[in-house]
Amino acid sequence: MADSESISARFSMAGRNVIVTGGGYGLGKAMAMGLSSAGARVAVAGRTRERLSETVRQIESAGGRTMYHVFDARDRFSCDEMVHAVASAFGSIEAAVVNHGIMEVSAPHDLSEAAWRSVIDTNLSGCFYCARAIGEQMIRQGNGGSIVLVSSNGSLLAFEGLTAYGASKGGVDMLCRQLASEWGKDGIRVNTLNPGYTTNPMGGRYEIRTTPELEKEVVRRTPLGRRGSPDDLVGPVVFLCSDASCYVSGHSLVVDGGYAIN
Repeated sequence: MADSESISARFSMAGRNVIVTGGGYGLGKAMAMGLSSAGARVAVAGRTRERLSETVRQIESAGGRTMYHVFDARDRFSCDEMVHAVASAFGSIEAAVVNHGIMEVSAPHDLSEAAWRSVIDTNLSGCFYCARAIGEQMIRQGNGGSIVLVSSNGSLLAFEGLTAYGASKGGVDMLCRQLASEWGKDGIRVNTLNPGYTTNPMGGRYEIRTTPELEKEVVRRTPLGRRGSPDDLVGPVVFLCSDASCYVSGHSLVVDGGYAIN
């Protein structure tokens, strides 16, 4: 049986360089800070410089090593540039968390073509552009790596008004399996994290406004009896990025307190 020191070493991210997209806010920020706490040097990437710089400030104040890069996930050239910038600054990339995403709340018959394209372009195409650029970098390095695509339990369950979002996240789950199959020979593992309801929903126009009735239903449907917090994603993402999951690939890890089983 492995001793406690060797088990701990498997979860360590010391000496690893990691990209976290959507790292300026919410789940992405929590995962970036958690990976830094596990020893990784973390690059946070996203659209909003102010939020990214605040994540960097907090990581550095805790003694971590970090950088940020502003990019547009919908533009494959911007994704390529982002990965190149991080690899040039850090020297290599051993793991990545592709976390950015948006949602539109609309009945299917009211969903505009522009809204559909916006969600698919960001959540699915943008996920692919990032993963492809990261995978190409890992293949050039020749040492394998781990890529975590952040999906949703909305890829498994239907939620009212989330036609485009659910379709995009279902595509992310299949993209994970496809990339895991394609890149396994290169030692690259690809998995998804599928969060459910959390205390930190998407902001702005993408936020689903909560009501007492919704909160009651979330608690009723969730075996653990609460929404998740951003910190609830830290352990799972460290597991998937580290050697603790060295034989796990093509898997969707649902982190929703059991909501999807009811």
